[in-house]
Amino acid sequence: MRIIDGDGHIHEDHEGIKRHLPEPFRRMVSALSPGGLGPFPPMDHMHTPFRDTAATLANRGRVGPEEWLEFLDDVGIESTVLYPSLALSYGWMIYPDVTIAVTRAYNDWLHEAYLQRSPRFKGMALIPMQEPDAAVAELQRVVRDLGMCGAMLPATGLKAHLGAREYWPVFEAANALGCSIAIHGGSHNNMGMDHLDHWPTIHALGHPFGQLINFAGIVSNGVLERFPNLRIGFLEGGVSWLLMALERLDSSYGSFSQANPSGRFIQIEEGTKVSDRVKRHIAEGRIFIGCEGDELGLTDVIRHVGSSAFVYSSDFPHEVTNETCKEEIEELMENQALTTRDKENILFRNAERFYQLQPAAVVLK
Repeated sequence: MRIIDGDGHIHEDHEGIKRHLPEPFRRMVSALSPGGLGPFPPMDHMHTPFRDTAATLANRGRVGPEEWLEFLDDVGIESTVLYPSLALSYGWMIYPDVTIAVTRAYNDWLHEAYLQRSPRFKGMALIPMQEPDAAVAELQRVVRDLGMCGAMLPATGLKAHLGAREYWPVFEAANALGCSIAIHGGSHNNMGMDHLDHWPTIHALGHPFGQLINFAGIVSNGVLERFPNLRIGFLEGGVSWLLMALERLDSSYGSFSQANPSGRFIQIEEGTKVSDRVKRHIAEGRIFIGCEGDELGLTDVIRHVGSSAFVYSSDFPHEVTNETCKEEIEELMENQALTTRDKENILFRNAERFYQLQPAAVVLK
């Protein structure tokens, strides 16, 4: 069966990104440690060197385009859509001119290093959400000029949730371009866990918490109703958070209401639920959720909302190896609770719809 990886990651090349920075920013980055964070802020104060990882991951070293192509061939994946690693923290960038320059340089570097290297690499850009007008201009540039699938928005760091009115111009631009918008976690500051003292627990909870907050903001503020061509993905939070969100929103909307004279918030018709609205958006190809092959709740979520939302995500080269990815795919293929169509949706059809990809003529080694 064909496989498209809907969420892979690159290791940033600071020198490569720096070459695309204008002055004086290039000079400023030159003063930074070559092995450090480059132009990006720290992920959070909880990502420290004092976290054990499996030896196979710790000894892997840096992964570039050649290592990525080897991974794709070995696992049997047709193509991958690439997201950042250190730059997952870019929501915390506070200097407007720096943010605009750095996101543009990252996009130019990703295009040069990966997208021009092989058609099997697809790109999701960074756009300076701290300055929405500049974010709109950069989104238009990367889609029209660089051929990227769309843009990644940070789940944390910005001063408002992603459903807030100040970000609507970005969604309006994506609606007009017909491109993808994906929300990705990775930075776990200010989520009620700043003093939780166990890294695996922080990592486990941080990703879905960020998705829950932004999903609720986008749904309640009617973003999908206002922009009918918009496609939004929620990545690397697993799938089970979706059922929690639907259950809690249905219950609270059934018990409470809020004055809405400006019409900012969605109105739920009598006799219907928030979950009905979300299921309709999923059926229409508006909401997508990243998943892996071995998630405990995958079958249950598909039973409630269908399989047309879920996009296989390798997360390579982060917390996985070639072998663990093969095992996850094998587990998905052997899941007798899923139909062949469900498996096709997860492994390639949904990624094609979300990212608007054309089937690639790829000969896997």
